[in-house]
Amino acid sequence: MNSTDVLLINPPQNAELKTLLELHGPPMASMYLAGYVRGKGYTPRILDLDMENMTREQVVSYVSSMSPKVIGMTAFTSTVKVAYRLLAAIKKAVPNALTVIGGPHVTFLPDEAVSQEGVDVAALGEGEETLNDLIGAYESGKPLEDVRGIAFKKGDQMKLTQPRPMIENLDEVPFPARDLVSYERYRFNGVLEAPIMTTRGCTFRCQYCSSSEMMGRRYRMRSVQNVIDEIREVQEKYHVRDIEFIDDTFTLNMKRASQVMRSIVNEKLDIKLALSSRVNTINEELMKDLKNGGTTNMYFGVESGSQRVLDLMQKGIKLEQAESAVNLAKKYNVGVLCSYIIGFPGETPEEMDQTIKFSVKLNSDYAQYSILTPFPGTPIYYDLDKRGLIATKDWTLYTVLHPLIKYEAYGYSANLVAKKLTDAYRVFYLRLGYLVKKRYMFPLIMKTIRRSFRLARMMARGYERAVQAY
Repeated sequence: MNSTDVLLINPPQNAELKTLLELHGPPMASMYLAGYVRGKGYTPRILDLDMENMTREQVVSYVSSMSPKVIGMTAFTSTVKVAYRLLAAIKKAVPNALTVIGGPHVTFLPDEAVSQEGVDVAALGEGEETLNDLIGAYESGKPLEDVRGIAFKKGDQMKLTQPRPMIENLDEVPFPARDLVSYERYRFNGVLEAPIMTTRGCTFRCQYCSSSEMMGRRYRMRSVQNVIDEIREVQEKYHVRDIEFIDDTFTLNMKRASQVMRSIVNEKLDIKLALSSRVNTINEELMKDLKNGGTTNMYFGVESGSQRVLDLMQKGIKLEQAESAVNLAKKYNVGVLCSYIIGFPGETPEEMDQTIKFSVKLNSDYAQYSILTPFPGTPIYYDLDKRGLIATKDWTLYTVLHPLIKYEAYGYSANLVAKKLTDAYRVFYLRLGYLVKKRYMFPLIMKTIRRSFRLARMMARGYERAVQAY
């Protein structure tokens, strides 16, 4: 068996919506890291535990057989506890390997990460260059203090090294190493899709989001030709027609978004494209280009049907802009998914109902509702934590479907918020007109509604247990 410089492990995901839809997406973070270090001459492997049904003992046995120099995991808040436990077991079996954990959660809580038994290093922020330097440090015996953008434990103290600048030229980042996973296995309803990230960074500072802190507040863009080259690669190597641009906001630079679309047309690339936009970064000229470029579905983060709550969120949009954007997409026969947040601190029960009514008024093709989740790194997390209003830090509950705030401070209960979430799905998806229009989806809709009621009951029980434990 070939030697392995770095083994990248994607921990099993803990997300009820993913479980509900039985959806397993490819581990993009691991594939980007692997592609980068392979381009530097190292040998990476990927183990996707969200896809592989392996026990902890089997994982440890597999890792031991690889004898990697460096073991890396990328974890989100809801998966970080599982990642910590796995790394602890792996470190016992492979004590000489350097264990590294990265992702948004540990970026904002590095002290928690390096205090874990199996964690040697927490990688903070963008990870490609950091992982490359860590492998080099391991091989050369270079001190960790010389590696930028990490935290590690030295004695009883946590050490933070100098921050690592963001990668300026994204064209220098190799395409994700899709060949290191069984890519065909990521089909959903028979469709194989290729996620592609064309930009990084966000210039906004919505109170519920940490993207601008994780990836920087400057909008960095790959060149149009570089994006076209990746589309062509996934078509030729993996026979993929369905593409999803997974940028936070693909249309933030509207001129550049149009250039990408026109290049897709000029290159005669036959694709079906899904992408995300803000409701205030779209106009008719751009929508024409998006449609011509193969866009079939768009995601809009509407978040609330109350202008007052949108202003509390510092979303920076108007309700009229949401209506205009959705209607524009409908005009060009582009499918729309709108997302909404229930239970933002300071929101009243009446305003939650306004959000549900507004989502019905917009009548998008699909609606996604979630409960405000104060993820570490978000402005709302720091505000609530400072005021003692976070009910639990059981990270496994941070799945956007559990009420995690001491809502009594706002005059109502967490159970009311959970009920409003269930009401939202029921009201939107059980409309007669919607069911007739989407009758081919009726089994999935009914499954969603049934599961949402069960989830609501689970939320209430889980919330109470978590609060007591905390």
